[in-house]
Amino acid sequence: MDRSLAWIPRTEFARVLGHVDDPYDRALAFAAMSRINTLYMISRAGSGHIGSSFSAADAVSWLLLEELDRPFEDGGDVYFSSKGHDAPGLYAAMIALGRLDEDLLHRLRRIDGLPGHPDTGTPGMPFNTGSLGMGISKAKGLVLAHRLAGRTSRVVVMTGDGELQEGQNWEALPGAARYGMGELTVVVDHNRLQSDTYVADVSDLGDLTGKFTAAGWGVLHCDGHDPRQLEKAFAQRAGEHPGRPVVIIADTVKGGGCPTFAATSMAPGEWRYRHHSGAPAPEDHDAALRELTATADELLRRHGLAPLRPETLTLDLPAKPAGTRLPELYGRLLTEAAHEDPRIVALDGDLVLDTGLIPFRDAHPDRFVECGIAEQDMVSMAGGLAAGGLRPFAHSFSCFLHARPNEHIYNNATERRPVVYVGSLAGLLPAGPGHSHQAVRDVSALSAVPGLTVLEPSHPAQLAAALDYCRTSEDSVYLRLSSQVVPAELAGLPPAPLVPGRGHVLRAGRDAVAFGAGPVVLAQLLGAAGLLAAEGVELTVVDLPWHNRIDPTWLDELLTGIRHAFVVEHQYGSGGQADLIARQLLETGTWDGASFRGIGLTDVPRCGTDAEVLAAHGMDAPHLAQLIGADVLGRGRATEPTGETPWKLSATN
Repeated sequence: MDRSLAWIPRTEFARVLGHVDDPYDRALAFAAMSRINTLYMISRAGSGHIGSSFSAADAVSWLLLEELDRPFEDGGDVYFSSKGHDAPGLYAAMIALGRLDEDLLHRLRRIDGLPGHPDTGTPGMPFNTGSLGMGISKAKGLVLAHRLAGRTSRVVVMTGDGELQEGQNWEALPGAARYGMGELTVVVDHNRLQSDTYVADVSDLGDLTGKFTAAGWGVLHCDGHDPRQLEKAFAQRAGEHPGRPVVIIADTVKGGGCPTFAATSMAPGEWRYRHHSGAPAPEDHDAALRELTATADELLRRHGLAPLRPETLTLDLPAKPAGTRLPELYGRLLTEAAHEDPRIVALDGDLVLDTGLIPFRDAHPDRFVECGIAEQDMVSMAGGLAAGGLRPFAHSFSCFLHARPNEHIYNNATERRPVVYVGSLAGLLPAGPGHSHQAVRDVSALSAVPGLTVLEPSHPAQLAAALDYCRTSEDSVYLRLSSQVVPAELAGLPPAPLVPGRGHVLRAGRDAVAFGAGPVVLAQLLGAAGLLAAEGVELTVVDLPWHNRIDPTWLDELLTGIRHAFVVEHQYGSGGQADLIARQLLETGTWDGASFRGIGLTDVPRCGTDAEVLAAHGMDAPHLAQLIGADVLGRGRATEPTGETPWKLSATN
């Protein structure tokens, strides 16, 4: 789809910064121009977080232009965003100031470009954020490190208000007061909205002032879009609270700066903010560009400057792929199942849209529990529901569901009561958000939990069978759902019995067997099988949805007469299917002398387009065909792309 996108070159920022003497108008103009480039970056990338970037833009502009001393330099003040969703806005400001190469404006969410969430491989990013609730704790550690090094630099952390539902924030506060961390300031981007809807309707934060005050912090308030109030708040912070940590609660509007994206433009009764993530529709992009340009031009006119001179590119932007996504289908299936099974209760971690739960919430409001950004609380609540004889289904993104509440999942398992954990956005893809959102360690983290089955369906009919298994299993289940569109070659597969530890042959061959789970891996394996067939290698492709269960009889029968076996996993291989199958073969002695290879991730996953990242990790069809063909045809080991090459971007002078 051809689209014309406009962006503001660095020379225009230099013109404004050099000729607008009023610091308040200068900051407002800089913010409007940064929003234009944020809009460009997200539109070009096809994904990103406009609402969060826009709500924070005025505070970021004031901090970088006027408040902080030599930010992003050694020995200077430190700024970072704990929420991390606002990374495109921060990148836009840093590029405008020459802190990042201008070419990176065109490489958001591209490999070797700018990651979807902050990463220390990018100059000026002190921490990897996007996994919420960690920023205040990291800042405390940095303050202590500075003290030990004899430095007195200030550390300013941006958090979201929804992010404050994460319990670690409240664990962090007393220690900062105890150590008198006058160097630490937290700015709360208080836009009153989180991923899906209003903070007050998810898990109301209550008296924020009272909570921070009780922990020993100084508390200040300001309008986060007014540079004069921001200036006053930081002056008060220095004058009234020099010896203790301070929070500045900055009231903002999500999507602020232009009516098209501003939450204040939501219709009465509209519960969902539509611009939290993803690229804007063409008409929304164009309307927002007009609004932002008008804002900037008015500020420039006020100071006798000519209007903005943007540059324009015509790009062929990829269309969002159509087709079935398993989380959406899952939500409808769970809703139907709950009509006949009154034990089913659904718990959500502030992702009701992405986990497919809107139909369930609407049909069964008495059995829907919105837990907010509080995974530990949600998982332990599920344990309590199970103790009451119910069948709880706990939902979030896989990257968050298995990790922070890992101890709680184990604790539930020791109680021997079934709980179902449903993780969407599972696996290496989508790769654009970056490693904070790529669930590639969940199988390793959960496979060893006793009484917990890890199950990953690959197509709609198998998902229906998997849900039936979750409803009736005596064990707990971690249901791993890819959020990618199910490829056509898998979408129409017929129902088949779902037997623990057994898989299904999708393509039969005579020379080798390759195991995989989920639509991403299996689509690439089927593609590799087609490429190998042209070389005379017939590959059997097996859909094995069980990550920690294997039927030895079935495995032995499948591999009889086969001399080459492969397991492909779009996550870290340790503790996954390759380890499971290899151990079974070694312990039974049924695979003596044959070739076996596991193919999976070995390092932090890359950020980029899906095609770029699959290729970088050697998990696309051509690389898989090369690896498998090298073993089967005896050509020696092929070179494996592992994604392990460390990437570092260069700052500009």
